[in-house]
Parts: sequence; structure tokens; C-alpha cells
Amino acid sequence: MLDILHNPTFRRLFIAQVVALVGTGLLTVALGLLAYDLAGARAGAVLGTALAIKMVAYVAVAPVITAVTDRVPRKVLLVSADAVRAVIALLLPFVGQEWQIYVLIFLLQAASATFTPTFQSMIPSVLEDEDDYTRGLSLSRLAYDLEALLSPVLAAALLMVISYNLLFVGTVAGFVASAALVASTQLPKLMPADRSVPLVRRITSGARVMLGRPVLRGLLAMNLAVAAATALVLVNTVVYVRDLLGGADPGVALALGCYGGGSMLVALLIPRLLTHNNDRAVMLTGATVLPIGLAVVTAVLAAGPSAAVGWAAFAALWVALGAGTSMINTPSSRLLRAESTAENRAYVFTAQFSLSHACFLLTYPIAGWVGAAVGQVAAAAILAALATLATTTAVRAWPKSIRSADTEMVATGR
Repeated sequence: MLDILHNPTFRRLFIAQVVALVGTGLLTVALGLLAYDLAGARAGAVLGTALAIKMVAYVAVAPVITAVTDRVPRKVLLVSADAVRAVIALLLPFVGQEWQIYVLIFLLQAASATFTPTFQSMIPSVLEDEDDYTRGLSLSRLAYDLEALLSPVLAAALLMVISYNLLFVGTVAGFVASAALVASTQLPKLMPADRSVPLVRRITSGARVMLGRPVLRGLLAMNLAVAAATALVLVNTVVYVRDLLGGADPGVALALGCYGGGSMLVALLIPRLLTHNNDRAVMLTGATVLPIGLAVVTAVLAAGPSAAVGWAAFAALWVALGAGTSMINTPSSRLLRAESTAENRAYVFTAQFSLSHACFLLTYPIAGWVGAAVGQVAAAAILAALATLATTTAVRAWPKSIRSADTEMVATGR
């Protein structure tokens, strides 16, 4: 897999991704501590609102920015987005009221909604060989999972010698380093945008492509299954560990590590899996694992097992859920690449970025609010039902006879 780093353009872009991810990880820890300083016991509400603002920015801003900036050179766009994120991270330590956090978080996430889909849509032009692209996707997935595991550890080590406000400096450094690496890289040229198409149609063009192709309709359904599993894990792991299992903070980190470990294992295996199986088989297997895993979580919660049995069950289930989500997330960009053209690729990648995050606007409240108001069993059962519906829809939307844009065109005579 590491052989792909011999490509100098991808190597620089991958390193840029890694340093930006580390900066984002430090920001997450620092933001939590800042919220506690400002709101005390209400810190959870502040962070929950900030998370909702992040999702709204991802869903609403990304398609608009892609359409408005379709003639801006990608290097300029990426460096500008990193610069905006760095400036906002530099301002965050100086906020004194909750509303200021919300404004800055919206601006920062709007910049991320500009950077991420632009970055992702550019990689297919850098890695034109499909096997190389698959290895690049696996390496990128590993980077995300390792960041989730290692950034809190790095933040904890830094907090032993510095105040949390200085973590924001690390965030700024990550974004500045990312901008410098992108600026020094020769990027593929941008395809000329057709400005004769009305702005509203350009904004919605990616979503229309995804809804118009059976393969991508299947991916849209699988996004909901991923969101259901991810929301349960990210929102309620701390509740399960502290209340059901009687664990402490290190136990929360261990449980999340199991989830990340399952995801990383699949990311490592994806190139080999896709050598012997098609995308549909791999991704629908992952989509099947998720509702089954969520149903078993529901049963375990209803049974109220002992701490020892509970730990063993949740460790295994979190590995399985991490593996299932990675079986969908890691190859998903292969579908976007195969089902798009050079002219509409940025719009399609942006639509996937936006619509996949829209699913979390549904699943996060179910995991958090239903879990708190009605009970954890009810929340897990609803998410299991949603994942089952999503997987069933994906199987029906993406029939065996259609595996890619090329085979669809052959089947329909186009």
C-alpha cells in the first residue's frame, strides 16, 4: 500500500491531509475544554449545538461553494480554505461568549466543506490507475482512523505541559502546513466550467447525478446505515461504558479504539478484497453487518449483562461496526469516480459529502435525545430499524446486473 507514496503529487497531498487531520484532532479536544470554561455543566449542550452547526454547514454550504467557485483554480481554493481555517483557529482562544463559538465554528466548518470535497474529487486525476486509486483510498481511510485514535493521546500528552489554549496553536500549525504543502504541489488542471448552466442547476447537479444512477442511489441508502452505526458509537459509547459497564474515561477510549481498530483492519484489507470481489459485494456485506450489529447491541442493552460479559460483547460489536462502516466508506469514492465524468466529478463528490452528512442530522438526535428521553434500548432499536431499511433499499436500488457506469451503459444500449 505504501508504494503509492512514490507518486510525488499524492505523497504531498497525503501528508497535507495528515497534518490537517492532526490539527483538527487537537481542535476537537481544545474546543471541549473551551466550552467547559464558558458554560460549565452546560458544556455538552454547547458542543451539541456546535456539532449541529457543523453538519448544517456541511450540508448547505458545500454544494453552493462548489458551484460558485467552479472556475477557481483548485490550488487557490484549497490554500484559501486552509488559510481561513487557520485564522479561525487562531481566534477561538479569545472568545468570551457562547454565540461567538457558534459563529466561528460555522465559518471554520464552511471552510472545511470547501476543502474536503475539492480535495477528494482531485485525487482521481492524480491516481488514474484504478488499483493505485484503491490503495490511495485505503491509506486515506487509515489516516482518518489513526487520527481519531492518536490525536486525543497527543492532546493529553501536550496538556501535561501546556494550557489547552495552546492546543489551538497546534491546530493553526496543522492548517498552515497543509496549505504550504498544497501550494508547493503541481495539481491537475481544472476542467473549464460551463457557466451557461444556471447556478441553481449547478448547485443541484451532483445530487441529480446521484439520484439518477442506480449505483449511486444504493450508495445514498448505505450512507444512512453508516450514519446510524456511527451515531450510536460516537454519541452513546460514553453512556454505555460509564453507566452500564461501570467503567471510567480510559474505558471510553478503549471502546472507541475497538471501533477504530475494526475500521483500520478493513482499510488494510480493502485492496485485496476488491481484487477478488466487486464493489457491490464488499459494500453490501458491510451494509448487512451494520443492522445486524445494531440489533445485537439492542439485545445486549435489553438484557443488561454483567460488566465482564458486557465488555466482551461491546468490544466485539464495536470492532464489527467499525469494520462494516469501513467496508462502505473506503470504496465509496471508487463508485463516485466510476459514475462521474471529469466535467461533473467535483459536483458528484460534493453531493456525496453533503448528503452523507445530512444523514447525521437524523441519526445524531435519535442516538442522543431519544436515548436520554426514552431510553438507550429504544434509541438502539430505532437506529437498527433505520439501518435495516437503508440496507434493504440499497440492495434494491443497486441490482446485481449493474456494477458500474460502463456496465449500465452496455445494459441499456447507450
